[in-house]
Amino acid sequence: MPRAALLASVVAAVAGFGLIAPPGRAAPGGPETPPKPSYALAMHGTPALPAEFTAMPYANPDAPKGGRLVEGLLGTFDSLNPFIVKGIAVQRMRGYVVESLMARGNDEPFTLYGLLAQTVETDDARSYVTFRLDPRARFSDGSPVLAEDVLFSWQLLRDKGRPNHRLYYAKVTRAEAPDPRTVRFDFGDLHDRELPLILGLMPIFPKHAVNAETFEETSLSPPIGSGPYRVSAVKAGASVTLTRNPDYWGRDLPVNRGLWNFDEVRIEYFREANSHFEAFKRGLYDYRLESEPLRWHDGYDFPAARNGEVIRDAVKTGMPQPTEVLVFNTRRPVFADIRVREALLQLFDFDWINRNYFFDLYTRAGGFFAGSELSAYGRPAAAGELQLLKPYLPGLRVDVVDGSYRLPVSDASGRDRTTLRRALSLLTEAGYQLDGTVLRRRDNHQPLTFEILVTTRDQERIALAFARDVKRVGIQATVRAVDAVQFDQRRISFDFDMIPNRWDQSLSPGNEQYFYWGAEAADTQGTRNYMGVKDPAIDAMIAAMIAAREHPEFVDAVRALDRVLTSGFYVIPLYNIQEQWIARWNRIERPTANALTGYLPETWWARPTPQQR
Repeated sequence: MPRAALLASVVAAVAGFGLIAPPGRAAPGGPETPPKPSYALAMHGTPALPAEFTAMPYANPDAPKGGRLVEGLLGTFDSLNPFIVKGIAVQRMRGYVVESLMARGNDEPFTLYGLLAQTVETDDARSYVTFRLDPRARFSDGSPVLAEDVLFSWQLLRDKGRPNHRLYYAKVTRAEAPDPRTVRFDFGDLHDRELPLILGLMPIFPKHAVNAETFEETSLSPPIGSGPYRVSAVKAGASVTLTRNPDYWGRDLPVNRGLWNFDEVRIEYFREANSHFEAFKRGLYDYRLESEPLRWHDGYDFPAARNGEVIRDAVKTGMPQPTEVLVFNTRRPVFADIRVREALLQLFDFDWINRNYFFDLYTRAGGFFAGSELSAYGRPAAAGELQLLKPYLPGLRVDVVDGSYRLPVSDASGRDRTTLRRALSLLTEAGYQLDGTVLRRRDNHQPLTFEILVTTRDQERIALAFARDVKRVGIQATVRAVDAVQFDQRRISFDFDMIPNRWDQSLSPGNEQYFYWGAEAADTQGTRNYMGVKDPAIDAMIAAMIAAREHPEFVDAVRALDRVLTSGFYVIPLYNIQEQWIARWNRIERPTANALTGYLPETWWARPTPQQR
């Protein structure tokens, strides 16, 4: 079914269920009030901060300015444009150099506050959005940010941006500039309540300084933006230096007080994981987000960590727990059968790996929103979910719908026979049988083999343990370790059988879910639909999610999506990350309050020297 028809049918169904008001009618609770400009916009409910707020609650408005922050990243880069598919780009361009119309409030699920846009206006149905630009807004070359720049940016990203930008911005039915500092976007009768916020996060480029004809090509030319930093030095593939713009127009805005405190931010790249960590131990960069439990547990026993020069912070966030998984590429025939995928999930011995590799630091849950109210794992479907899922129930697991489904638990011996028997039963149903020590298809005698592509030591250890487990039933899994650049290239082009991946979810998932698992994304390189799933039930649940007016109905739609994804066995859950592990040299200080989203380097500052105190 075409996307427009699918959205229309789901919107009609959801409206009939009482979740949204049809166009032109008031929402439940009273007559519709005329829209008026506002300082902020929330996806659901109202903004947490009042109009007169002076700073974000997770920032220190008195943080001193100055000093330098050095970041160390694993990999390389060949582009300063993170808004296109080509190349490996420096992601720090966004926010630091190129700003959007509005800024996220990182203590809320999805609320935006004015940045380049001084005010925002939308109606109750969210059929349009109007932004009024701040007359003080300037690009780093001194030129004003005008409505023509906003319209240019929208059209440029709609036609030549990343797949998610093309998907989002193509939903606009009309765009116009009533005056030089006002922009209005209309959405017709699409009923996508997230679109005003998506437009609010659109990066804005200077029309006079961007060549639309070459925008899609990689470039190391420093971009011109309106943000707090400018690119001052580039060493191709090795480092990028950002220098704070002393004339930054937005330095006194409430959303920026206590942010962007360093005079210089330098990003250093390392091609290999061990040298990356050794460089941190030597103080060559200032902080690292640790991802390996073994290293976090016993790898920080070096002099600077023992004497307090290196500080380790464990930060709990209020977000769904990030999920590390092994992804099945269902485009490959070996993983086309759901029974094969479920059998391999049964064979992954999480309990052995957690005990022997991770010091029992991890837990794991099914689904993609673990640790939050959005998770369907272990919960029976509510009435609202069942209403949404009704047309698709025959294709869903009964135990996933009723909440009784659980991931397999082993005896942690590495030789659990119960999970082995379950896996063999599923593989027999799928047409495989043991031929000596090799599992083959009964019809053509082809062995069941696949490759696991990895790039880090931790990934390789898990993959090798999994290869050992599947060998017990005659499956040959080879593990191929490649550098970070090759891994990214193959992941982007879907050139793999199985890869490890991490999905981070927010408390307000929306249109980006099409980018993760929508049917159109399955055939579009550069999206995150790595598993290649094409399921109308998934698209329908995402459509219901972005059409929901009230929070309870929104939660129903997200949980329904979680059940559809879980029922498809598209991934093997490895573990859930319950906190962020951050190591930093004590020359870097941070606020005592954490944001809902966790650590934010843009709120940090350099510790004053004794002479400065």
